[in-house]
Amino acid sequence: MTPIGTRTTAAVTAASAKSERRGLMLVLSSPSGAGKSTIARHLMEQDKDIVLSVSVTTRGRRPSEIEGVHYHFIDQETFDRMRDHGDLLEWAQVHGNCYGTPKAPVEKALSSGLDVLFDIDWQGADQVAKAMPQDLVRIFVLPPTMTELAARLERRAEDKPDVIARRLANARGEISHWRDYDYVIINKDLQTSLQKAQAILYAERMKRARTTWLEAFVEELLSEEIESGG
Repeated sequence: MTPIGTRTTAAVTAASAKSERRGLMLVLSSPSGAGKSTIARHLMEQDKDIVLSVSVTTRGRRPSEIEGVHYHFIDQETFDRMRDHGDLLEWAQVHGNCYGTPKAPVEKALSSGLDVLFDIDWQGADQVAKAMPQDLVRIFVLPPTMTELAARLERRAEDKPDVIARRLANARGEISHWRDYDYVIINKDLQTSLQKAQAILYAERMKRARTTWLEAFVEELLSEEIESGG
Protein backbone atom coordinates (compact mmCIF):
# COMPACT_ATOMS: atom_id res chain seq x y z
CA MET A 1 0.00 0.00 0.00
CA THR A 2 1.44 3.37 -1.03
CA PRO A 3 0.18 6.47 0.75
CA ILE A 4 0.77 9.74 -1.11
CA GLY A 5 3.10 10.95 1.58
CA THR A 6 5.49 8.01 1.21
CA ARG A 7 5.85 8.18 -2.58
CA THR A 8 9.18 9.82 -3.45
CA THR A 9 9.47 12.97 -5.54
CA ALA A 10 11.39 11.00 -8.17
CA ALA A 11 8.57 8.46 -8.48
CA VAL A 12 5.93 11.15 -8.93
CA THR A 13 8.13 12.91 -11.49
CA ALA A 14 8.55 9.66 -13.41
CA ALA A 15 4.82 9.01 -13.36
CA SER A 16 4.18 12.52 -14.66
CA ALA A 17 6.66 12.10 -17.50
CA LYS A 18 4.97 8.98 -18.84
CA SER A 19 1.39 9.98 -17.99
CA GLU A 20 -1.14 9.70 -20.80
CA ARG A 21 -4.15 10.55 -18.66
CA ARG A 22 -5.20 12.59 -15.68
CA GLY A 23 -5.73 10.50 -12.59
CA LEU A 24 -9.10 10.03 -10.93
CA MET A 25 -10.26 10.22 -7.33
CA LEU A 26 -11.83 6.95 -6.17
CA VAL A 27 -13.95 7.38 -3.05
CA LEU A 28 -14.93 4.36 -0.96
CA SER A 29 -17.51 5.00 1.76
CA SER A 30 -19.49 2.76 4.09
CA PRO A 31 -20.72 2.56 7.65
CA SER A 32 -17.92 1.54 10.00
CA GLY A 33 -17.31 -2.21 9.77
CA ALA A 34 -18.82 -2.78 6.32
CA GLY A 35 -15.40 -3.44 4.78
CA LYS A 36 -14.36 -0.37 2.79
CA SER A 37 -10.91 -0.15 4.38
CA THR A 38 -10.20 -3.83 3.70
CA ILE A 39 -11.29 -3.48 0.06
CA ALA A 40 -9.16 -0.35 -0.26
CA ARG A 41 -6.08 -2.10 1.13
CA HIS A 42 -6.36 -5.07 -1.22
CA LEU A 43 -7.13 -2.82 -4.19
CA MET A 44 -3.94 -0.86 -3.64
CA GLU A 45 -1.81 -3.94 -3.03
CA GLN A 46 -2.74 -5.18 -6.52
CA ASP A 47 -2.53 -1.89 -8.45
CA LYS A 48 0.63 0.22 -8.71
CA ASP A 49 -1.15 3.20 -10.28
CA ILE A 50 -3.27 4.13 -7.28
CA VAL A 51 -2.11 5.87 -4.11
CA LEU A 52 -3.88 6.40 -0.83
CA SER A 53 -4.98 9.81 0.30
CA VAL A 54 -3.89 9.85 3.93
CA SER A 55 -6.34 11.90 5.98
CA VAL A 56 -5.55 13.95 9.03
CA THR A 57 -7.59 13.20 12.14
CA THR A 58 -7.93 14.35 15.72
CA ARG A 59 -8.91 10.80 16.75
CA GLY A 60 -6.51 8.83 18.91
CA ARG A 61 -4.40 6.17 17.19
CA ARG A 62 -5.58 2.56 17.48
CA PRO A 63 -3.00 -0.12 18.34
CA SER A 64 -2.96 -1.49 14.79
CA GLU A 65 -2.58 1.91 13.09
CA ILE A 66 0.63 3.50 11.84
CA GLU A 67 1.21 7.25 11.71
CA GLY A 68 1.43 8.47 8.11
CA VAL A 69 0.04 5.23 6.70
CA HIS A 70 -3.48 5.00 8.08
CA TYR A 71 -3.81 8.63 9.20
CA HIS A 72 -1.81 11.67 10.19
CA PHE A 73 -2.78 12.05 13.84
CA ILE A 74 -2.91 15.74 14.82
CA ASP A 75 -4.37 17.87 17.58
CA GLN A 76 -7.50 19.99 17.27
CA GLU A 77 -5.58 23.26 17.02
CA THR A 78 -3.57 22.05 14.03
CA PHE A 79 -6.70 20.71 12.36
CA ASP A 80 -8.54 24.00 12.82
CA ARG A 81 -5.62 25.92 11.32
CA MET A 82 -5.51 23.69 8.21
CA ARG A 83 -9.27 24.00 7.75
CA ASP A 84 -9.32 27.77 8.17
CA HIS A 85 -6.42 28.28 5.74
CA GLY A 86 -8.16 26.27 3.00
CA ASP A 87 -5.60 23.47 3.07
CA LEU A 88 -8.24 20.72 3.25
CA LEU A 89 -10.10 19.37 0.24
CA GLU A 90 -12.81 18.09 2.57
CA TRP A 91 -13.37 17.70 6.27
CA ALA A 92 -15.97 16.26 8.60
CA GLN A 93 -16.71 15.55 12.23
CA VAL A 94 -17.52 11.87 12.79
CA HIS A 95 -18.17 10.16 16.13
CA GLY A 96 -16.85 13.24 17.93
CA ASN A 97 -13.55 13.42 16.01
CA CYS A 98 -12.46 15.54 13.05
CA TYR A 99 -11.14 14.12 9.76
CA GLY A 100 -9.86 15.92 6.67
CA THR A 101 -8.01 15.48 3.38
CA PRO A 102 -4.95 17.65 2.62
CA LYS A 103 -5.45 19.25 -0.81
CA ALA A 104 -1.95 19.73 -2.27
CA PRO A 105 -0.74 16.10 -2.44
CA VAL A 106 -4.01 15.02 -4.12
CA GLU A 107 -3.69 17.51 -6.97
CA LYS A 108 -0.02 16.62 -7.44
CA ALA A 109 -0.86 12.92 -7.79
CA LEU A 110 -3.75 13.51 -10.21
CA SER A 111 -1.62 15.74 -12.43
CA SER A 112 1.06 13.04 -12.61
CA GLY A 113 -1.45 10.45 -13.84
CA LEU A 114 -1.89 8.59 -10.58
CA ASP A 115 -5.29 7.69 -9.14
CA VAL A 116 -6.02 8.70 -5.56
CA LEU A 117 -8.09 6.50 -3.28
CA PHE A 118 -10.18 8.07 -0.51
CA ASP A 119 -11.43 6.09 2.48
CA ILE A 120 -13.90 8.74 3.70
CA ASP A 121 -17.53 9.03 4.82
CA TRP A 122 -20.48 10.49 2.91
CA GLN A 123 -19.92 13.99 4.30
CA GLY A 124 -16.39 14.08 2.91
CA ALA A 125 -17.49 12.56 -0.40
CA ASP A 126 -20.12 15.27 -0.78
CA GLN A 127 -17.54 18.02 -0.27
CA VAL A 128 -15.10 16.44 -2.73
CA ALA A 129 -17.93 16.13 -5.28
CA LYS A 130 -18.58 19.86 -5.02
CA ALA A 131 -14.88 20.77 -5.18
CA MET A 132 -13.67 18.46 -8.00
CA PRO A 133 -16.67 16.73 -9.66
CA GLN A 134 -14.94 15.85 -12.94
CA ASP A 135 -12.24 13.80 -11.23
CA LEU A 136 -14.50 11.88 -8.86
CA VAL A 137 -15.78 8.26 -8.85
CA ARG A 138 -17.82 7.23 -5.79
CA ILE A 139 -18.44 3.68 -4.48
CA PHE A 140 -20.62 2.93 -1.45
CA VAL A 141 -20.02 -0.37 0.36
CA LEU A 142 -23.01 -1.94 2.12
CA PRO A 143 -22.97 -4.79 4.66
CA PRO A 144 -25.08 -7.85 3.74
CA THR A 145 -27.12 -7.45 6.96
CA MET A 146 -27.10 -5.22 10.04
CA THR A 147 -26.47 -8.32 12.16
CA GLU A 148 -23.29 -9.06 10.21
CA LEU A 149 -22.23 -5.43 10.54
CA ALA A 150 -22.46 -5.69 14.33
CA ALA A 151 -20.53 -8.98 14.30
CA ARG A 152 -17.71 -7.46 12.23
CA LEU A 153 -17.36 -4.53 14.61
CA GLU A 154 -17.16 -6.91 17.56
CA ARG A 155 -14.63 -9.19 15.82
CA ARG A 156 -12.42 -6.20 15.10
CA ALA A 157 -11.95 -5.84 18.87
CA GLU A 158 -10.49 -2.35 18.60
CA ASP A 159 -13.38 -0.30 20.01
CA LYS A 160 -15.04 -0.28 23.41
CA PRO A 161 -18.67 -1.51 23.63
CA ASP A 162 -20.06 2.03 23.90
CA VAL A 163 -18.17 3.06 20.74
CA ILE A 164 -19.50 0.02 18.86
CA ALA A 165 -23.03 0.88 19.99
CA ARG A 166 -22.62 4.44 18.73
CA ARG A 167 -21.27 3.28 15.38
CA LEU A 168 -24.23 0.93 14.90
CA ALA A 169 -26.66 3.70 15.83
CA ASN A 170 -25.08 5.99 13.23
CA ALA A 171 -24.91 3.29 10.53
CA ARG A 172 -28.52 3.65 9.38
CA GLY A 173 -28.08 7.36 8.78
CA GLU A 174 -24.87 6.76 6.84
CA ILE A 175 -26.49 4.04 4.72
CA SER A 176 -29.32 6.41 3.78
CA HIS A 177 -26.85 8.31 1.55
CA TRP A 178 -26.18 5.37 -0.78
CA ARG A 179 -28.09 7.04 -3.64
CA ASP A 180 -25.48 9.80 -3.82
CA TYR A 181 -22.88 7.33 -5.10
CA ASP A 182 -22.06 6.20 -8.65
CA TYR A 183 -21.74 2.54 -7.67
CA VAL A 184 -22.87 0.34 -4.77
CA ILE A 185 -21.20 -2.91 -3.67
CA ILE A 186 -22.87 -5.27 -1.17
CA ASN A 187 -19.89 -6.76 0.65
CA LYS A 188 -20.96 -10.38 1.24
CA ASP A 189 -17.62 -11.81 0.14
CA LEU A 190 -14.34 -9.88 0.11
CA GLN A 191 -12.93 -11.42 -3.08
CA THR A 192 -16.09 -10.76 -5.08
CA SER A 193 -16.33 -7.21 -3.74
CA LEU A 194 -12.69 -6.57 -4.62
CA GLN A 195 -13.22 -7.81 -8.18
CA LYS A 196 -16.18 -5.46 -8.56
CA ALA A 197 -14.17 -2.50 -7.28
CA GLN A 198 -11.35 -3.34 -9.71
CA ALA A 199 -13.79 -3.55 -12.63
CA ILE A 200 -15.20 -0.13 -11.75
CA LEU A 201 -11.72 1.39 -11.53
CA TYR A 202 -10.58 -0.04 -14.86
CA ALA A 203 -13.73 1.09 -16.67
CA GLU A 204 -13.51 4.61 -15.26
CA ARG A 205 -9.87 4.89 -16.35
CA MET A 206 -10.92 4.17 -19.93
CA LYS A 207 -13.47 6.99 -20.15
CA ARG A 208 -12.79 9.24 -23.12
CA ALA A 209 -12.48 12.39 -21.00
CA ARG A 210 -9.63 10.85 -18.99
CA THR A 211 -7.62 9.34 -21.87
CA THR A 212 -5.87 12.56 -22.85
CA TRP A 213 -3.71 10.87 -25.49
CA LEU A 214 -6.70 9.98 -27.69
CA GLU A 215 -6.96 13.43 -29.28
CA ALA A 216 -3.50 13.21 -30.79
CA PHE A 217 -3.96 9.55 -31.72
CA VAL A 218 -7.16 10.20 -33.66
CA GLU A 219 -5.63 13.19 -35.46
CA GLU A 220 -2.69 11.03 -36.53
CA LEU A 221 -5.03 8.21 -37.51
CA LEU A 222 -7.12 10.44 -39.76
CA SER A 223 -4.08 12.05 -41.37
CA GLU A 224 -2.57 8.70 -42.33
CA GLU A 225 -2.42 8.15 -46.06
CA ILE A 226 -3.30 4.70 -47.33
CA GLU A 227 -1.24 3.44 -50.23
CA SER A 228 -3.21 1.92 -53.05
CA GLY A 229 -2.65 -1.75 -53.64
CA GLY A 230 -3.21 -1.33 -57.41
